Order: sequence, then C-alpha cells, then structure tokens
Amino acid sequence: MWLGCIVDAQDILRDRFWTAYINEGIDQKRDKLFEEYLDAKYSHFQMKSLSDYEQLKKVNMARSKTQSRFVRNKLMANVREYSNGESAFLYFTEKIGQDGLYILDEPENSLSPKRQMELMKFIEDAARFWGCQFIISTHSPFLHALRGAKIYDLDENPVDVKQWTKLENVRTYYEFFKRYENEFLCC
Repeated sequence: MWLGCIVDAQDILRDRFWTAYINEGIDQKRDKLFEEYLDAKYSHFQMKSLSDYEQLKKVNMARSKTQSRFVRNKLMANVREYSNGESAFLYFTEKIGQDGLYILDEPENSLSPKRQMELMKFIEDAARFWGCQFIISTHSPFLHALRGAKIYDLDENPVDVKQWTKLENVRTYYEFFKRYENEFLCC
C-alpha cells in the first residue's frame, strides 16, 4: 500500500486554474495565427531564393484554406473545460489508482447529490476491485453511506464509531425530508 495522494478542494481549483491558463495561451497563439494568415494570404510574395521556400508554403497554405482551417492545422484545440462538479469528479477518477491510500478532505465540495452518489460508487469500486483504502473527512450523507465504511464521529468526545444513519448531520437531512414527505408523495 502506498500513499496515493491527499486531495482537498484547493487541488481541484489548481487543476481548473491550470486548464484555464493553458487555454489562455492557446487563445493568444490563435490570435497570432489569425494575423499570420492575413499577412500570408494578402501578401505580394515572390520567391527569390530557396531560403524563401518556407514562406512560400505558408502563403500557399493561407491562399488554399479558410482562416479557421489554417489556424486549426497549426494549433491544438483548447483543453475541454468542465463545470466545477464535473472537474472535481474527473479529478478523483483520474488520480485514484490501484493499491493506494487516499486521504480526501470533503470531496463532496462542488459535487451535486447525483455526482456525490457517483463518487460513492467509484470509491466503493476502487476499494473492492483495486485494493484502495480511503480516509475521508466529509459531511455528505452519500459518502457516509459507503458500504463497509468505519465511521468515526469526531463531534463526540471521546471520538466514537457510529452507523452513518446515527450521525447528527445525516439525521438533520432525514428530519428535513421527513417533514416534507407528503410533498414528495403527492406528485
């Protein structure tokens, strides 16, 4: 077992920032290529020697292609950006590998309830099939419900092991939805 990684919300934000930084560089290069295209397409270029061959290729390419096709042939596409929740979920699925110990600090941040359930399933599968172990600090009732999890209630003094359904924050969700149960049943 090796320490796979410690992940908190800052790691995910750094990952999103890096993607935006890369895309900004690509956008700047695209602007320069647009200018290069226009210069080449509308130049009155004449080849005078063999050293002008590269410029001749650029002029011919510009004249034979549209501006967008010219730029696409010379530039990579922007890195796909996702919503906060999608980025966070992808971050976890890309970082977690076999036989690792992972420490996750509130991984539910930025995740919708549906994504939290998907993360729960992913963590269960990683533990079951890849031999991973997890230490998770969370308030998410979905992550508290992980099959086979040993849950330490750090709000107790002394710290106590509890079933997830007995945790105060899970009970708060339960009581809230129980109070509005009829509204769910009527529709």
